[in-house]
Amino acid sequence: MALEVRVEYGTKNKSEGAYIVQPGKTSVSGTCDKLSVKFTLTFKEGSIDFRFQKNVSEKLVYVSSVAVELTYPFDHADPKTKYAASNNSVKLFPAAIGHSYSCRNQSVYLGKGIHLDMTQVRMQALNITNTNFGLPDPCPADQPDYRVAIAVGIVLLILIIIVIVAYLIGRRRRIDGYQSL
Repeated sequence: MALEVRVEYGTKNKSEGAYIVQPGKTSVSGTCDKLSVKFTLTFKEGSIDFRFQKNVSEKLVYVSSVAVELTYPFDHADPKTKYAASNNSVKLFPAAIGHSYSCRNQSVYLGKGIHLDMTQVRMQALNITNTNFGLPDPCPADQPDYRVAIAVGIVLLILIIIVIVAYLIGRRRRIDGYQSL
């Protein structure tokens, strides 16, 4: 999984900076109980917190809160500026209990001009068996949508039927009109 924090900064001239979280320079910590998990990634420039929640009635595990803190010297910005935002009213990355959530690309807006972009996401909290991921529940963007292909196939089938019917009608009229010598 790759994580990138995008920040919009500047009051007059809006600029955008990006910070890529480096896995080799990141430590992981967390706590958990039966219904929730707090998962924190800490690096020199800041941290990212994920809070997972288990909903037994819906049979889902999802991220209920994401928070980012970052102090990084973006171009033309004060190097000591601390960028912080959180979104506590989300239901992100839902997966069935015992399953993992997977997605090629996912972006979460946290507010205050801060986005958390994730690529090659595969995550699971709670109900992990033998330190292996459960079956993947793909995100909606990764699920194939065959509606357009089915619609095109139906239209082509209708056109083929129309051509065959027109051919048979045209052939029948020629036989009735003239006799061969």
